[in-house]
Amino acid sequence: MSTGSVVLSLDAHREPRRPRRLVSSGVLGMMLFIFTEAMLFAGMISAHAIVKSRAAGQMWPPFGQPRLPVESTALNTAALLASGLLLVLAHLAYRRHPSRALVPMALAVLLGMFFVVFQGVEWVALLDDGLTMQSSAYGGFFYLIVGTHALHAVAAILALAWAWFRLRRQQLTATEFATVQAFWYFVVLVWPVLYVKVYL
Repeated sequence: MSTGSVVLSLDAHREPRRPRRLVSSGVLGMMLFIFTEAMLFAGMISAHAIVKSRAAGQMWPPFGQPRLPVESTALNTAALLASGLLLVLAHLAYRRHPSRALVPMALAVLLGMFFVVFQGVEWVALLDDGLTMQSSAYGGFFYLIVGTHALHAVAAILALAWAWFRLRRQQLTATEFATVQAFWYFVVLVWPVLYVKVYL
């Protein structure tokens, strides 16, 4: 057997190279999840807009129902947006030196927790003022939409905290970090839309 045939034989048994993925499986899965959740929020906002438009010429919120705390929630919105910016800084720090992302990530988690706790305090005050899911469509939509976002925020905060602990142990991969970031950015960016549509 000639040397040329041996080389051809070896080449024939080599495994084909796998094409490089543009997006990791984790990030792609999260993007699909975010797409479905965006459709969920779009449906709720559309239903809210329809009910509100039918009340044109009538009081909105209905008579006897408390108004939503627009000003204080605007400050809470700023805290959530600041959390998103801190995660961007954490991402940039992670690319240079992973351990430098610990502080901005921790601050992002703390601001996220502040947002959720503040929303809880707001809910308690509104319940005391008589706004419940059964009191009116106004109250029903408020708790449904804002409550759904709160559930997403809690889940994303837990994911961020998990990523932070893995980063602290120097075990966090770039794919894991990107997946968690995508989830938190969704929570952060969908909130201003909900704030404008529900509170204003």
